[in-house]
Amino acid sequence: MKKEEDIKLNENMSAEEMENLEDRQTVDNEDAVKEVESEEMGESKDSVEALKEENSKLKDQLLRTIAEFDNFRKRTNKEKAELILNGGKKTITDILPVLDDFERALEDKSDDPVAIKEGMQMIFNKFVKTLEGMGVKKIETNEADFNTDYHEAIAMVPGVGEDKKGKVIDCVQTGYTMNDQVIRHAKVAVGQ
Repeated sequence: MKKEEDIKLNENMSAEEMENLEDRQTVDNEDAVKEVESEEMGESKDSVEALKEENSKLKDQLLRTIAEFDNFRKRTNKEKAELILNGGKKTITDILPVLDDFERALEDKSDDPVAIKEGMQMIFNKFVKTLEGMGVKKIETNEADFNTDYHEAIAMVPGVGEDKKGKVIDCVQTGYTMNDQVIRHAKVAVGQ
């Protein structure tokens, strides 16, 4: 019905009035489009600003994290260097009393060989105890089966009998472990 009324109105209108009406509708449509575009632009500008602000925050956070990591790396390298330079400090501190005992033994003017031997044995025992306190232990080789994890064969002894075959016959140089890790293999002669 409305279309019929619009058609009747359009028939009664002059050409000039029709043009004016079309111009007004075009202007109204353009205004509506501009209004929608400006709303979208406003929202777009707001979202662009929000994204720029978020980007700025993330850049700042990234730069701070990089700086923190760089400081951590420098601090860790410095601590490593200090450990390398001063790592043996505790060991030396533990061994110094043994050195003091040796100095006292050398200053002693005793000619008694038994007393000298007893003094040396006491210093030796103190030194072994100090090493054990640091986790250093002697590798036992007496009547032990040859084990490549702990022993280094430097000689093979033939003709020792079946019961001595594959066993350590003699220890040429004592081996040691530190905290259950071999720091020096025992050099041994093995029965063949």
